[in-house]
Amino acid sequence: MASEELARKLQSRLAATEEAEPRPDEPERSPVRDRPQEPERSPVRARPQEPEAACGDSCSELSAKLTRRLDINDGTAAPRATRVFNPYTEFKEFSRKQIKDMEAMFKRYDTGRDGFIDLMELKLMMEKLGAPQTHLGLKNMIKEVDEDFDGKLSFREFLLIFRRAAAGELQEESGLMALARLSEINVSTEGVMGAKDFFEAKVQALSQGSKFEAEIREEKEEKKRQEVEKKQRQAAFKQLQSTFCS
Repeated sequence: MASEELARKLQSRLAATEEAEPRPDEPERSPVRDRPQEPERSPVRARPQEPEAACGDSCSELSAKLTRRLDINDGTAAPRATRVFNPYTEFKEFSRKQIKDMEAMFKRYDTGRDGFIDLMELKLMMEKLGAPQTHLGLKNMIKEVDEDFDGKLSFREFLLIFRRAAAGELQEESGLMALARLSEINVSTEGVMGAKDFFEAKVQALSQGSKFEAEIREEKEEKKRQEVEKKQRQAAFKQLQSTFCS
């Protein structure tokens, strides 16, 4: 039996040697490099997938974020599809007036008019608010709410600052907390201490539905009042003009 098994092995080796020999119409090839089945027999390539499967969704999400961060640094990141952002529905803890005030502040310091506040614009903002930060402090401020790792603040990320301040998630000595407290959206005029107490008092004062409807009505009434005043000014101007022309 052993001799028969040895014979089979020798025949198999001989057949492999004949296949590896160059044909007359082909250039000579190395028998070692041309083994067709050599890479497929190795099971090593399937092993790196095991820890990735064990990580779960959180590991995959972190890996995707890190990969995109590297692509952004290399300048090879593909642009993401823009998502329609409605601050009034996503940040329901704030009133319409608060969101409009935040938007006005954001646009005032977005001197580049590109829809973002970059490092230098944030530096100017903090200086204007009377709480200048170091270069590293400014970078840490952006990093804390920079969800897409682009190194600047979008309006949504800007609103996240005030959401975290309202939830008490910011450290008292942090630059973001200084921004939330020193901005005109801060609430010292409301008779409460700190952004957290102010936003909580606002949320508890009215239900979300009735508050939203009341704000809409207030805005419409304000527009009507402005239109009436405009018409009155125009009528007064025409009357004064006709007096001088007569």
